[in-house]
Amino acid sequence: MQTVEGRIVLVTGAAMGMGRLYAERAVAEGAAAVVLWDIDGETLAATRDELVRLGGKVHAHVVDLASLADIATAAARVRAEVGDPDIVINNAGVVRSKHFWEHDPVRDTEFVIRINTLALMHVAREFLPAMIATKRPARLLNVASASGMLSVPMMSVYTSSKWAVIGWSDSVRLELVRAGHRHVRVTTLIPSYIKTGMFDGARPPLLTPLLEPTDVVDRAWRAMKRGKPRLMLPWTVALSGALRGLLPQPAWDWLAGRVFQVYSSMDHFTGRQPRP
Repeated sequence: MQTVEGRIVLVTGAAMGMGRLYAERAVAEGAAAVVLWDIDGETLAATRDELVRLGGKVHAHVVDLASLADIATAAARVRAEVGDPDIVINNAGVVRSKHFWEHDPVRDTEFVIRINTLALMHVAREFLPAMIATKRPARLLNVASASGMLSVPMMSVYTSSKWAVIGWSDSVRLELVRAGHRHVRVTTLIPSYIKTGMFDGARPPLLTPLLEPTDVVDRAWRAMKRGKPRLMLPWTVALSGALRGLLPQPAWDWLAGRVFQVYSSMDHFTGRQPRP
């Protein structure tokens, strides 16, 4: 896929941050329609208006991604308004940081899993059948995290949600290949901490700078169009994953805790305040 010109693009978590940046790229490349999903209606409307001023054909829907019913209703609306998307960017995500036993079972644990894991599955399930049936090149970009490859204290629920995304996303990629649907490509994005406000206060591990959102989106966008299976940013994410697999657990714990300082990276986390 050389360009998204003439394609229908759907972005979740599109009102601000990286979601908005993905939408801007879709507009800049001449997408036939750009569909924005977010729960923040006011910010979403402002983003829609700005993208329209830039020449985009934009449809904005307020969607609660924690609700399967809401996802199904919004997907039906997308099909009615513009048709099934050719490109789906599963970008929305939330984070909670505390000891696991301090998480509220519903407001924290269940909510994070619903948004970070189940929503990606439900959104993909809505649109994959049409992607398969049309035989046109199609793309699914799933945003995971380096936390999905490494244990991180004070982020156990978030980490588990992203471990699940990585396993699910790559398994779907293989299922499509083995079923002969090679025109549908799945890319899993696995970045370290990004300067979006979501991880304010987090201290990046050794040799791992805080990533710039525009750079991450640019590289993820290009990887998605090429159908690259996995993109890990920066290079230390791949190194850490390899070392974790090779070293005995006590040795890795010492290296991650004392040298790379992965285990203390969330000690001073503030982040965005969760919705009441």
